[in-house]
Amino acid sequence: MAILTYNMHVSLDGYIEDPAGRIDFSVPDEQTHRFSNQQTESTAAFLFGRRLYDVMEDFWTDPERADGEEVEAEFAELYKATPRIVFSDTLDAVADGCRLVRSVDALAEVQRLKRETEGKLAVGGACLAESLVEEIDQFELIVLPTILGGGKPYFPVGRRLDLVLEEQQLFEVSRWMYLRYSVSRRQSP
Repeated sequence: MAILTYNMHVSLDGYIEDPAGRIDFSVPDEQTHRFSNQQTESTAAFLFGRRLYDVMEDFWTDPERADGEEVEAEFAELYKATPRIVFSDTLDAVADGCRLVRSVDALAEVQRLKRETEGKLAVGGACLAESLVEEIDQFELIVLPTILGGGKPYFPVGRRLDLVLEEQQLFEVSRWMYLRYSVSRRQSP
């Protein structure tokens, strides 16, 4: 059975995008990138919403990535080798190595994937994560010491989640912090 994780870079005040929709505040250094490469090695599939898919697919499948810095070239190869499932109602087709699923079918598809897959399923994108929040087993954040003051929040707004810290790691150069939380699903009395 697979574990569903939600993994993004997050500002200290909890945003994955700035107010203008940019993510350029979260470009990793080599140490943090290597950590992301290791995480990708153990990922059975990426689950993307349309917007994050557009950003990731165009960038990481560009032939220039293979000729870039070693750590980026390694991630590009890992990315292309990992199955990618895109949840969208606006796309008609996706690139090779990807599969398109309509958003209305997201919950059923993720439940099936969790039952039939071994390893980690990595959700990317706040809207998709919000729609699947009941299925998320772990929240993985790389927290940056940056305050954005607004933007797209990492966590669903208006939703209580009880979490248990399972792992933390400080990246020495950037001073970014990796946090992994499991979801506590306590039964009400």
